[in-house]
Amino acid sequence: MYYCHVPSPVGDLLLAGDDKGLRFLSFPTGKSPMRPHASWQRDSGPFKQAIEQLDAYFAGELTRFDLKLAPQGKPFQLAVWRALLNIPYGKTKSYGEIAREVGDPGASRPVGTANGANPIAIVIPCHRVIGSTGKLIGFGGGVETKIKLLALERRYRPEAGGQLELELGL
Repeated sequence: MYYCHVPSPVGDLLLAGDDKGLRFLSFPTGKSPMRPHASWQRDSGPFKQAIEQLDAYFAGELTRFDLKLAPQGKPFQLAVWRALLNIPYGKTKSYGEIAREVGDPGASRPVGTANGANPIAIVIPCHRVIGSTGKLIGFGGGVETKIKLLALERRYRPEAGGQLELELGL
């Protein structure tokens, strides 16, 4: 497993992965920031494309990542993470909407748990999931980071408008 740290507007991000793809993208703050395992090798080479795409994302030039991803999870988690990939840049969906999309309308809480376990934040856009009332609840990188990411997307895609303006208090 290789890893590197990448500076970003939300702090130094930890990227980790192997020949199968990107396995982790972690924030420096939040509930439980990830640290490199002692057996991992520091090398930014395998992450050249990811770093370029993250830079483009933070500059408002990229709205959808195109990277080889290798998250590991249970089948329900993987289904939720796939659904997250379909939330458009600058838009949000509720936990309930994601539950309906994965075929289990009563699974809002399990969707929240799966969302919180997302190992590849930003790329798999768990920050775009909100409460049914529009409240910005929970986020592995901290709610302040979630607000920054949503505000960044809103700044570069003002046509998102409406509900997102309400959520961010804009």
